[in-house]
Formats: sequence, structure tokens, C-alpha cells
Amino acid sequence: MESPAETRTPPPSADRSPLPFGEFVTLIAALMALTALGIDSMLPALPAIGETLDVAEPNMRQFVITAFLIGFSVAQLAYGPLADRYGRRPVLIVGLVASAITNLVAAISGSFMLLLIARLASGAAVAAGRVVTIALVRDCYSGRAMARVMSLAFIFFMAAPVLAPSFGELVLVFASWRWIFGGIAIVTAIILAWFVLRMPETLPESERQPLQPSRILAGYRIVLRDRYAVGYTIAAALLSGGLFGFVGSIQQIMEVTFERPKLLTVVFACVASTMAAGSFFNSRIVMRFGTRLISHAALLGLVAVAGVHLAVTLAGVESLVNFIVLQAMMMACFGLATSNFSAMAMENMGSIAGTASSLQGFVSMLGGAVLGAIIGQSFDGTTVPLYGGFLGLGLLALLVVFRTEHGRLFRRG
Repeated sequence: MESPAETRTPPPSADRSPLPFGEFVTLIAALMALTALGIDSMLPALPAIGETLDVAEPNMRQFVITAFLIGFSVAQLAYGPLADRYGRRPVLIVGLVASAITNLVAAISGSFMLLLIARLASGAAVAAGRVVTIALVRDCYSGRAMARVMSLAFIFFMAAPVLAPSFGELVLVFASWRWIFGGIAIVTAIILAWFVLRMPETLPESERQPLQPSRILAGYRIVLRDRYAVGYTIAAALLSGGLFGFVGSIQQIMEVTFERPKLLTVVFACVASTMAAGSFFNSRIVMRFGTRLISHAALLGLVAVAGVHLAVTLAGVESLVNFIVLQAMMMACFGLATSNFSAMAMENMGSIAGTASSLQGFVSMLGGAVLGAIIGQSFDGTTVPLYGGFLGLGLLALLVVFRTEHGRLFRRG
């Protein structure tokens, strides 16, 4: 008789995964988490950074986040073709080394401009993690199995937004904000060592692509001619705009709108944890219900909650409690939608996974960074700009998905 452990459905396997399933997912999540750590650990330190480097305008502090996102977005265009030509390992190793170095430069910055340059470079360096990890997953998994792997990785990945602000706040208790960047450099070095020691190359020599402009442009044409790659990438960019608007303005919302700045890390953790919960739930049901049914329902849920939250704000009855509850619901929907959007956008991109991942990442991240910066810079002491932005971008994403699917939402696919 089989034991209960033996009768459970095993994790999806493509027989090309170079590591045990659990370690593979955890390493992918750790690599992805470096991005979240580079963004969210800054939040408690923004006032201190502004004071030390003489940044008088509070909204200007948000550019510490925006600079990182812009560098992260643009650099992805280079990493994809490089990963398809030279393999996943060397590209990621160089990116992680550069990430550690640029964080050390940020730690010793003597001016706000130098800090922004270091942040731009740091984002550009760690972008290798985003492009190569998605290519790694696509090398080993596809379809619903890929969506499940991404969802499981996203659970661990979301521990970074939950814990990163607490990490930043803890550092500030004992040391200067500069040690936040030093701590990120140390974490990056640890993950680099893990990757070097355990992850072999997943792209065979026979499948590598020449590093030629014509080939890269041909790869871009393949992506741009694929209806689902384009549609779901644009939809992800729109939703990311709302997320980055929230990340950029949450510190000021807690300080100015609710006058509870010391609760920043608690509130952020409550909200971010529901994204992890949404991703975990997705990993349990995606093999049964499919990516489209789940993500389309989640997108509708996000739009509905954003509309309710905006109405609550305009009615003047917003409180910290309903802010947390409604934002947490919206982030759960975000996690359900975007993890599946990524899988669907990559579904037909197996032969050019690196190039496709880089172009899609560039569009979704840069679009999200610009839209998020617009929302953040519109902060007026209330949450109206944030939830007006969430609602508008959610409706646009819904329209894009509707067009992408020829008006047939919720189909099994």
C-alpha cells in the first residue's frame, strides 16, 4: 500500500531541472527576492536619506526607488540576448557581482545625485536576476507547470517585501541608513555563492543563439507578433504601475495621511503577505483551473476593490483599518493575476526564452516604473491619487486582456 506521501500529486517535472524541485524553487525565489530587497528595504530610510543628503522636497525621496526601477527595466534588454548566447550562469554571475559592488557605492555616496546614479546602476545589475531566473524556469518547465513553479517561487519571493522594511528599520536602530546598502551587498554575495556552487548551466550549447543584431531583432519580432506575449506583458505593466505607485508613496501615506509612521513596517507586511498568499493559492489551483480562468477573475477582483477603495476615500470615511484590509485584498488579486500573466506571456517563447524575458521585463518594469512614479509624484496628502491610479490602470489592463483574448475571458486555454 502506498503511503500518504506517495499518493500526493508530485510537483511538475520537466526532467531537465538540474536541482531537486524544492531547492530549484527556493533558489529562483532568492534570486528574484534581491529585486524586492533592493526596493522595499529603503522605505523606512527615505526620511533619513533625505535629511543626510539635503533633499528638501519629500516627494523627491521617491526617486531613490524610481532610479533603481529604471535601471532595472532598461538593462533587461541586454541580459536576454547575452543569456541566450553565453548561457545563464555567466550572465547571472556577472550581474550579481556588479550588484554587490554598486550597493557598496550607494553605501558611501556623499550626495543625492551620486546615490541616484548608484541606485540606477544597482537596478541595472540586479536585472540579470529577473531575466535569467525566468529563462531558467522556462528552460525546465512550461505551461501550467511553469505557472506553478513561478507561483511557488513567488511565495518565498514575497517574504522579501514583508521582511525588507523591517530589515531597513532594524538597521536604522543600530546604524546609519548606509548599512542597509551594505547589508544588501552581503546578502547578494551569499546568494551568488549558492548559485555558483549548486546551479549548473541549463542552456545546452546546441541551443545557444548568435549575438547578432539581426537575430536579436528577429527575436523581438517573434515576441511582438505573439498576441499573448504582447497583451499580457502590457497588462502586467499596467498593474505594476499601481504596485510601484503604492511602494513609492506608502511611507508618506503612513507619515502624512494617517500620522502613524512607526507602523510602516507592520502595515507593509500585512499588505505584502496577501500577495504571497495569493501566489500560494494559485500554485494549488492553477493545474486544475488554468491560468486564464484564475488571472481574469483576479483582475476583475482587483478593479472592483480599487473602485470600492477610491469611493471610501472620496467619501471621507477612510481609516487605517479599512486601508489595510482593502489594500491587502487588492494585493492578493495582484499576486494571482501577475504570476499567471508572466507564464502566459512566455508560453510560446521557449526557443528565445532569454530574449523574450528581457523584452517583456523591459516593457512591464519600465512601464510600471513610469506609471508608478506619476502616481507617487501626485501624492497630495491623501490616497486619492493612489486609488484613482489603481482603478484606471486596472480598467486599462482589463481592456487589454479582453482584446488579447478576442473577448473570451475565463476560458480554460
